[in-house]
Amino acid sequence: MANQTRLQALSDFLKARRAAISPSSVGLPEGTRRRTPGLRREEVAQLAGVSSTWYTWLEQGRDIKVSSSVLDCIATALKLTNDERKYLFALALETGTGNVLFQQEESSVISPSLQKILQELKTCPTIISDRRCGIVGWNEAAAHVFLDFSKLPIEERNMIRLLFVRKEFRRLAVNWEQFVSGYLSIFRAYYGQYVEDRWYDEFIEELKGLHPAFNEMWEKSRVSSAPDVLLEFRHAKAGKMLFHLTSLQVQGSTDLRCSIYTPAADSNTEIKLKQLMEQHKE
Repeated sequence: MANQTRLQALSDFLKARRAAISPSSVGLPEGTRRRTPGLRREEVAQLAGVSSTWYTWLEQGRDIKVSSSVLDCIATALKLTNDERKYLFALALETGTGNVLFQQEESSVISPSLQKILQELKTCPTIISDRRCGIVGWNEAAAHVFLDFSKLPIEERNMIRLLFVRKEFRRLAVNWEQFVSGYLSIFRAYYGQYVEDRWYDEFIEELKGLHPAFNEMWEKSRVSSAPDVLLEFRHAKAGKMLFHLTSLQVQGSTDLRCSIYTPAADSNTEIKLKQLMEQHKE
């Protein structure tokens, strides 16, 4: 079952990346008889220097023998980023760490040093999340800009879930799709690494049923372990706020991520955030 899940994920990924490449971008004619966007399978095979039949089997998710050198050629043909290459290799060569069991208790423990960092980032909303994008820590600034996560049941403190089911997040982010895409790219990177963890497939199916936009955005999502994007928020009390989102992997035995929203230097976001926090204390 785990192998079937991995191969299906590989199949879906290859199809999505192939569809995203225009023929002209790789020196091929657009043609007039293309029924679907992107490259044809035989064109990917030609660019990668492999047989069309072999590549078709790979994209169909058949359990066939693959090598690192051939995968590298396919990654080049599909113009994959470094993170996408890692994702491809993890799925095709089973180099992920899906056999490592998820320990909720261990992942939710934040070290004193990390807790200190959270406190010191006073005007940078910061969220600590686990490998399932579950929110396990946040600072006061994050509670003011987003919401007070302590008022949510632990099972609802998942960033992906909140982005799709809580209207506050949709109203907050002007470029909501870009905001969501950044987190989905992180989530997909985790998915490739822990594809044997059945929780991911169950969670994805749940989200497909909860929000109509999830499925399309998930299928189109890229892979990135650390997206760096500029986000525009329209806060109910503070108005327009601009943040740079920087995502950092926390080194250690627990697979934690630190998402830091730094106020844009050429804006008055930091001033507004300070005022917002001061008003709360009054």
